[in-house]
Amino acid sequence: MAEDARPHDARLAPARHRLHVNGRGVSVEAAPGTRLLYVLRNDLALNGPKYGCGLGQCGSCTVLVDGRALRSCTIPLRAATGRRITTLEGLAEGGRLHPVQEAFIAENAAQCGYCLNGMIMTTVALLTANPDPSEAEIRDGLRANLCRCGTHVEILRAVRAAAARLRGTAHTSAAAQGSAAAHGSAA
Repeated sequence: MAEDARPHDARLAPARHRLHVNGRGVSVEAAPGTRLLYVLRNDLALNGPKYGCGLGQCGSCTVLVDGRALRSCTIPLRAATGRRITTLEGLAEGGRLHPVQEAFIAENAAQCGYCLNGMIMTTVALLTANPDPSEAEIRDGLRANLCRCGTHVEILRAVRAAAARLRGTAHTSAAAQGSAAAHGSAA
């Protein structure tokens, strides 16, 4: 068969795709099989989701798709078309961080920060589904997110603090308790 007579493979040809990202409609041109992570980072300059393993095993690329925490490195663009996608950048509202983001900051739940996107996005999905998770449910919900720096204790504390914030109940952060103890006052 002559080279110009080969059948065209539509899966590889760039096409226009309409996405709903962080509350707004966007249009991108890419091959339908392009991974969502690459479109978010390279075409839309949304760098919250990170490239970690490229296999959906570490969680650093996690985004919310229709409210579910999914690995954007494994989602082909054609599967994301027409769905609501939320990245870390889309969590804040009106210039104010999402309560989960606030809790992660208050609890010092980051060291290098590479896992943070996945931890936060997974926590948002977890707390949306279960506003008052037990310690075991938190651990189970985050089990597929890898953190190599060892901030697991702080991350678990941040999730508990975020749950309390979202429920509107009081929660004194460990950082605030430590500060109060250092200054001789009760938290």
